[in-house]
Amino acid sequence: MSASALGPTALLAVVLAAAPALAASAAAADPSVRSTAPVEATKANAPQVDVARKDYGLRARALAEGVWVVEGANADFTPANGCNIINTAFVSTGVGVLVINTGTSRLYGEQLRALIAQTTREPVVQVLHLNLHPDYFLGSQAFADVPRLATPVTREGMQREAKAYEDNLYRLCGDWMRGTEALLPDRDFPPADASTATPAAAGSKLPASGRFRIGTREFSFVELSGHTDSDLVLVDRASGIGFVGGLVFVDRIPTTPHAKIGPWIASLDRLAALGLKTMVPSHGPVVSGPRGIDDTRAYLQWIDREFATYARDGWEISEVLRAPVPQRFRDWAAFDTEYVRNVVHLYPLYERAALPEVGSGAR
Repeated sequence: MSASALGPTALLAVVLAAAPALAASAAAADPSVRSTAPVEATKANAPQVDVARKDYGLRARALAEGVWVVEGANADFTPANGCNIINTAFVSTGVGVLVINTGTSRLYGEQLRALIAQTTREPVVQVLHLNLHPDYFLGSQAFADVPRLATPVTREGMQREAKAYEDNLYRLCGDWMRGTEALLPDRDFPPADASTATPAAAGSKLPASGRFRIGTREFSFVELSGHTDSDLVLVDRASGIGFVGGLVFVDRIPTTPHAKIGPWIASLDRLAALGLKTMVPSHGPVVSGPRGIDDTRAYLQWIDREFATYARDGWEISEVLRAPVPQRFRDWAAFDTEYVRNVVHLYPLYERAALPEVGSGAR
């Protein structure tokens, strides 16, 4: 049966159950295809989680004056890491703190807010969510008293997906999620006082790019797409630090439940043109220079090329999972689980695109 013949939930359950055997089969068939631990650099700034005390061990690391990142584990969701795999951040503006994403759970949000209070005397005045994924907003109960902004497309997606996110993370993360209920953004981004530098194309939902100010801080933004239908990039203009959300993954296999590979690669090209000094991805270590963009683009291009070839040749999903993967990608964090999800999310799209061609070429 082809991948496209199963529903996504049923298919994911089947494939995840088979994944260890498939990985072992691939390694036996090709000694160069082996599972290795993620590179040590991906763990360098991981928080020290206390599972018994339900303490995320959050730490604020200063990237520039008034700019802090709070790094999560570069890994997959597990109870051992508190399901904290996201980098959140906060910026002091002279009149209050802008919080960038709120984490995976009510408890994370509460501990993040306490950390902010320990780090700066400024009150939290605004929250900004960069996309619709659960670890970007399920900590928002701790920020119910301040404006919470996201693009209209992201707000629509959160409304649609929130219940499924809650159910899935309760299953994956257990007691870390206790008391968590989705509190959605309460207003649209960009704010009314933002200046739009580049108008959206006709018929597009994207507001393109612009600037806005909070206190003494000026920020620029651009709304891209590909990882999701709305991927917001925020740049602190004083420091040149860019918060690039899920468009860039560093030393980690990208997540793809809402991905469109072509637009994602195009967005990376546009992001590269911004010339950011420092990038804070949502997953993986903070990086200087273009490495995060280059690595993410290389992986997506490999996926696009190989999956298109497999689909034209009529491969079954089990064959795709047994196919060799370059060692540089296998060494990235979360390969054993996230690559399987990549196949489940994306390969049916390539199968459908290739349907008119199946049978026209040699296998």
